[in-house]
Amino acid sequence: MKILTIVGARPQFVKAATISREIANHSGVEEIIVHTGQHFDENMSDVFFEEMHIPQPDYHLEINSLTHGAMTGRMLEKIEEVILKESPDWVLVYGDTNSTLAGALAASKMHIKLAHVEAGLRSFNMKMPEEVNRILTDRISNVLFCPTDTAVENLLGEGFEKLDCVIKKVGDVMQDAAIFYTDKSKKPDFFIPPSFVLVTVHRAENTNSKEKLSAIIDALNAINKITPIILPLHPRTKNYIKEYGLKPDFIIIPPIGYLEMVYLLKECSLVMTDSGGLQKEAFFFEKPCITLREETEWVELVSHGINDLCAPQSKEKIIASFKEMSNRVCDFNVDFYGKGQAAKKIIENLLSL
Repeated sequence: MKILTIVGARPQFVKAATISREIANHSGVEEIIVHTGQHFDENMSDVFFEEMHIPQPDYHLEINSLTHGAMTGRMLEKIEEVILKESPDWVLVYGDTNSTLAGALAASKMHIKLAHVEAGLRSFNMKMPEEVNRILTDRISNVLFCPTDTAVENLLGEGFEKLDCVIKKVGDVMQDAAIFYTDKSKKPDFFIPPSFVLVTVHRAENTNSKEKLSAIIDALNAINKITPIILPLHPRTKNYIKEYGLKPDFIIIPPIGYLEMVYLLKECSLVMTDSGGLQKEAFFFEKPCITLREETEWVELVSHGINDLCAPQSKEKIIASFKEMSNRVCDFNVDFYGKGQAAKKIIENLLSL
């Protein structure tokens, strides 16, 4: 069996690492890795392949820094060329990025079997490019690997049981990664306070809005006077902070590798983020989380009281959420994501189909 894996963004590198490691346990399975280049600089890409021991990409398309349409179109063109050359049995895509959609479209149009890891997730916000990408990818996939019961229920509610596809709940490959790499975490090379809040901000809905990003930065400046803030700064967020003339007054560091992020997750007291993946990773490392968005795909974390949704409309609201979550007693003794068996189940299913 030949599997063509499509990756392009840093969360996909983490997810793909778990599958690549499982593929290595099967002598009859060959993996061809295509890196679209969506995340391309050293801190956003290269370091992940190096420190997580992911096989180097067989193809690097170097497509980035374009509009959504241009990026997706060029990726589709180049991935189609790779499929023609490699003739894979399966194309495997992850999550909800432009790389995901381009890989899915190329496979579907060329009648190659398509498997979607993290299928069935919904934010129910069609203004998010990620929501469009995941819905379209689900609709043309042959196998839908769902991380949670909610994801399965979303697909059934949309009538997927009537389509020519297979729905499998396998758990979350990011929990596989968290379990495997926790003992391999690496202390970043900068001062780390004894207690701190780990923050990331990168989603366009926050960075593209001066009002929202201003509220976030102002709130973080105030929270930093109570508990130190550490924020690995995404390049896009950095540009908008400069454009809006904002003045962060807390610890800002460049983007870091996965093993350094695991270290910070293990050591922090609380997580604040607009990232989908980091919400789950906070849970994996038993940290309460504040999600700086109006909705989340990981609704089970909110309903269980581990995650607080806080739309970043005002500084005061964010500070109030921080104070509430800092004092909340959270129960992490619950299995939402499969306890580290997702990659094994995915490969077993692909081999049996």
